[in-house]
Amino acid sequence: MNVRIAKFRTALPTGPLAGFRVNTRSPYRRWLRWGRDAFLVVGVLAVGYSGFTLIDAKLYQAYQARRFQQQLSGYRPAIATSGSMSAVPISVVRDGTLGRIEIARIGVTAMIMEGVDESTLQHAVGHVPGTPLPGRQGNVAIAGHRDTFFRGLRNVRHGDEITLTTLDGSYRYRVDTAQLVRPEDTQVLNNSDDSILTLVTCYPFYFVGPAPKRFIVRAHKISG
Repeated sequence: MNVRIAKFRTALPTGPLAGFRVNTRSPYRRWLRWGRDAFLVVGVLAVGYSGFTLIDAKLYQAYQARRFQQQLSGYRPAIATSGSMSAVPISVVRDGTLGRIEIARIGVTAMIMEGVDESTLQHAVGHVPGTPLPGRQGNVAIAGHRDTFFRGLRNVRHGDEITLTTLDGSYRYRVDTAQLVRPEDTQVLNNSDDSILTLVTCYPFYFVGPAPKRFIVRAHKISG
C-alpha cells in the first residue's frame, strides 16, 4: 500500500505547478463533443419542422378537399352568355380554392389554390397567375413542390390521364411530353391557341436545396 501511494504522489505536479489539477482531456475533443451535440440539436429541429410542415399540409388539404366536395355537391354551374367569360365562381377564386387535380396512375391528388407564393405551395399546388383558369382554353399552368404534392410526377408517363375538377365541371387531359428546362426558361408558360395543361415542379426530385432545373409536364385536353 505504501509503495502504491508513493507512486501516485510522484505523478502529481511539483514545483510551481504544485496544487493544480492536471487536465488530461484535450480541448479538441471538447470541441468535437460540443459540435456533435449542436448538430444533433439542429438535426432534431429540422426533422421536427419538416414533420410539422407535412402534417400541416395534409390537414389543410383534408379540410379544403372536404369543403370543396361540399360545395361541389350543392353547386349548379352558371350558363355563360355568348361572348362572356366562362365562369369560374368569383367566390371560389376569392377564397383561393380553384379545384382539384388528380393523376390516378401515379397517385397524385391535390387541391389547386390561386397563386404560387411560398405559403400557397406549402399547402397545395398553385395556379400560375396570368395563365388561363382550369378548364379554360389556352395554356393552364399549375406549379407544385417536388417533395410534397408533385413528388409523384417523377413516375409520369406519356398517355397518363390528368383530371382537373372545378365547380363548373371536370376536364381531362392526356400527357404528351415531360422535359427539363432551366428556371429562366419561362416560355413554357406562354399561352396557346390550343387547350393544354402545363405542370411545373423542381428537379431533381431528391435534390437538397434550391434545385437547378424545372421538370415540365405538358398535356392536351381531351373530350369526355
